[in-house]
Amino acid sequence: MSLSKNSQKVQAFLDQYGLKLKVQELAQSTRTAQDAAEAVGCEIGQIVKSLIFRSGRTPLLFLVSGKNQLNVKKVGSSLGRTLKKADADFARAAAGYPIGGVPPVAHAVRMEIFIDRDLMAYDRVWAAAGTPNAVFEIESKNLPLVTSGRIIEVN
Repeated sequence: MSLSKNSQKVQAFLDQYGLKLKVQELAQSTRTAQDAAEAVGCEIGQIVKSLIFRSGRTPLLFLVSGKNQLNVKKVGSSLGRTLKKADADFARAAAGYPIGGVPPVAHAVRMEIFIDRDLMAYDRVWAAAGTPNAVFEIESKNLPLVTSGRIIEVN
């Protein structure tokens, strides 16, 4: 079965790294962290939630463990920025993907990316791959490599 256009874009980006990462499109939804964990058979903490915020007009992407909530005030303060949750239109314009399918890579515009330190406690994590039912598995140690993201405390 061939991948959707969005998932093909994510797969092409991942292929650059030679890590043998494979995008999978599933029959069931992976839109929420709980849905994704059930679909792939992992702990909810192994799910990478892609949360787009804005600081002024600048999009920022936070890759947060499925078990955590982003502490917007604390993280904004530690980054020296005012963070506001992006609306669906802003998020889609920045990422190039629908909410529920935003991958940690291959975005429409370059975004600064921050990775939840708790994701690094897992050997492998699962992230969205361009649609609300597409995912890929990656060793957590490779997440900073493929995203150029910075590991931070999110809660």
